[in-house]
Parts: sequence; structure tokens; C-alpha cells
Amino acid sequence: MCRDTMLKQRLQQKLLQKLSPQQIQLMKLLQVPTSMLEQRIKQEIEENPALEEGQESEEFEDLNISNDDEFESTIETDEDDSGGESEEYSDDNSEPDNEFDISDYIDDEDIPTYKLTANNTSADDERKEIPYSEGTSFHEMLQSQLGLKKLSEKEYIIASTIIGNIDDAGYLHRSIEAMVNDLAFSQNIETNSEEILSLLKIIQDFDPPGVGARDLQECLLIQIKRKDEDNIAVKNAKELLEKSFASFTKKHYEKIKQKHNLSDSELKDAVSEILKLNPKPGNAFIEAQKSTYYIVPDFTITTYNNQLELSLNSKNAPDLRINRTYADLLETMAESKGKTSKKQKEAIMFVKQKLDGAKWFIDAIKQRQHTLLVTMEAIMEYQKEFFLTGDETKLKPMILKDIAEIVGLDISTISRVANSKYVETPYGTYLLKYFFSESLQNEEGKEVSTREVKKILQDCISDESKKKPLTDEELAAILKEKGYNIARRTVAKYREQLDIPVARLRKELD
Repeated sequence: MCRDTMLKQRLQQKLLQKLSPQQIQLMKLLQVPTSMLEQRIKQEIEENPALEEGQESEEFEDLNISNDDEFESTIETDEDDSGGESEEYSDDNSEPDNEFDISDYIDDEDIPTYKLTANNTSADDERKEIPYSEGTSFHEMLQSQLGLKKLSEKEYIIASTIIGNIDDAGYLHRSIEAMVNDLAFSQNIETNSEEILSLLKIIQDFDPPGVGARDLQECLLIQIKRKDEDNIAVKNAKELLEKSFASFTKKHYEKIKQKHNLSDSELKDAVSEILKLNPKPGNAFIEAQKSTYYIVPDFTITTYNNQLELSLNSKNAPDLRINRTYADLLETMAESKGKTSKKQKEAIMFVKQKLDGAKWFIDAIKQRQHTLLVTMEAIMEYQKEFFLTGDETKLKPMILKDIAEIVGLDISTISRVANSKYVETPYGTYLLKYFFSESLQNEEGKEVSTREVKKILQDCISDESKKKPLTDEELAAILKEKGYNIARRTVAKYREQLDIPVARLRKELD
């Protein structure tokens, strides 16, 4: 036999990190904001009858259901979807009498619930949900208007297909040719571009004005045509949109005045009419349909005698306890030392698993409270000057690693807290993520937050003359005078992050 084909044996050591089911549960709970925690708890109570609301009695707090010392350990950095050990539950039916000693299973700590269930989702999949009010949706509203039109069955199906391709902003981005093919293959309906366009024109007369447009120019024209064309400003605005749309979007006002022979006042009135139009007609309806979504702050910071006081929203600390009936049932089973059948064994395992799950959830909620508090306390101390004054220029450079090192938790844990939690301060309510920023050095060699530079940049643009807005080069020069030596491209980057357009697009008519 060739030596190269021989099998070789060797020893190999590997260092692996795996998260326990309890740690995964805690990480999931950390991501849940206060506004949705109550719903999450209700869901757990519905799924686990061993868990209920109410304060735990002192004698009951010491109930030893399972040994979960590892649950209090620090959350590690890697998120392993395996969720723990790899052994599988197997029911050994080889025993001749098929009877079991109950004590073997009362004290048994293996085969937790997570090993007896399976699903096709990752253990770390996030579920982000925003509640919506019940009512008519945007597309249902369009469909209801379609029902008022006298159309044949074929026309109704084609028009419904057009509505189905309109996005939430109110635009039709699907090409006419593509819809012809869609109707042929999915609905077995033969049509052509002319028939679809004629039905599209009907839909473009629906409310909100501008719906069904294929681009911004068409959207604005649909709306301006509904206005009184006897008005000179409206007439000029319509002509401007039809013949000089590209120049208008670039704010080449001098070119527009020469082409259409308009005075400064006439151009200003025409532009004013255009600015009254809605570039995204569908958004207004959708926003109105959303339920009023109040931000529920997870923390509250108050000041008293120049001192900061931090409190955790009471909804983050619910009263949960183990269902006494289930606990008594397990204790009764424990007192029974005789043999029991396989069905009784399964009942015992069910009770124990539910009690384990309830205890894990209660511990996870408590650990969540602790993690939220220590993280927010660290952020509050780090940004103490801001929380005392409300001055954004007092914000210090701070990254996730800084807080992680202070509280002794992993960066991923701090990230989960910062991305979904809000704090109420005397100066407003902020997402915790707001307080994290990179640093740069000023001319004195002192590290300052990029948030401070962005605030100064925003103030400069707010105070500029809109007739002659400041260019990025001019903004860079102003920042340099203030002690921030920043390149023009960096100014452009910060401006884009603040969602501020370039100078020529900030220009306004007198």
C-alpha cells in the first residue's frame, strides 16, 4: 500500500467558545426595549405555566430546581448558534420492565427543554417589531378607489397588478413591459403597453395626488396639474417642471430665468408652488396609519445640587415568580421514591423542564436589570459634563470598548444595550448610541469628539447666508480658525452624515 494513502492519527487541541442557552436568552432580552419587554414577558408566561406574575416569597426563593451557576458568568464575545453541548436526548427502551426510579429524574440536571425542541431559526436572530394601528393600508386605500371605477374584469385585474407594484412612497418603479410579461405568466392575461398606460392614468387620478408616478418629475407634474392653472405662479411652475426640471433640481436659477424670461419675483413664486408639493405622496398616508409610537425611556437622569441621579424604568423590573402549584407537584414527586412508569417519567421531566425554564427567565430578567444599570452608570459618569449642562460640545469621545472595559462586559453586550435603549434627561430623550463617537485632535493636541465638530459644522450652516451658502472648502477654513484642522473631504463626510446637501442645493431665492 502506498505510504501517502495511509490514514494517520494525531492529537489536536482546540479552544472553542460556546454560549449556554441562558446566555443566549439574556442577550435576546438585552435587545428588547422597555416598550416591548412587557409583551415579551406576557408571551413567556403564556408559553410556560410554571411562570407567573407576583412577588416571590422568602421561603420559595430558595427552591433548588437546577444548578445554573454558569448563568451569572460574563457574556463572551462570540455568538455561537449551537447554544451549548452537542449530546442528544435518547429514550432507552431496552430495559425489560420499562420502569424507572423517580429519584433518578428529580435530581437529574440534563436534558433541558432547549434540547427537546427544534426550529429553523438561528438562536441569535433578532426580531424587531414596531406596532401598527389597525386600519386601511395604503394599498387597500388605492384598491378601494379602484372599486369605484367602471372597469371590466380584465381591466380590474390589470389595474390591481399596477397598484400591487406601487411602493410605499407612491411610486411605480416596475416597467410597463415587465408588467405585460407578469400578467401573461402569472394571470394568463394578454395585454399591451397602451392598455396598461391607460389604466395607469386612471390610477394617477387617485388620492393622494402624485400616486402612481414613475419618477419625481412625473409625480410633481401630476400634483401641479390639479392646481388652478389660471394662477400665474402655478402656470410658471408647471412650465418649469416640464421644460427645465434638470436645471431646477440643480438650482440653476439664472439659467431658468433666462430660458423662461422670468423676473426674480416670478421665479420665486413658481419655486414656492413647487416646494408645496409632496415628493413622496405615499409616505404621508403610511405615517398617518402608524400608531402613535411613543418612546419609552429605559432610564431617567435627573440633576440635584449639581449631582446626577440615575433611575431604571420600573417596567424593567417586573415581579415574577415560580408557580407554587408546579413547585409543590415536583416536591410531591420527589417524596415518592417508588418505581414509576414511562408516562409518569415524562410528566416529571415536563414539570422539571418548565420549572427550569421559569427560573432561567427570572434570572435573565434580573441579570438584564443589572446589566442595564451598570452600563448606563458608566455612560453617565463618562459623559458627566454633558448630562450636567446639556451642551453637546461637552461630549467626550467614547467608543463601545471604553464602556466595556469599565463595566467588565463584552463589547457585543454594550452594543446591544446602546442600540435599542433610550435615556430621558433634562435636555431631551436620547438613544444611548448617540453618546458614542470617534475622536480627533484639535490644534492644541487635545482629543475632542467628532460629535462636537459636527455640532459646530451644523451651527455654521444654520447661520450661513442662504443666498450664498458656504462651500465645503469655506467650512473647512472656518473650522480651522476654531482650532479643528479638518480636511475638506472630512467636512463633506460629516455634512453627509448630518444629511445636509451641498452648497448649491442649499441656495434659496431672496
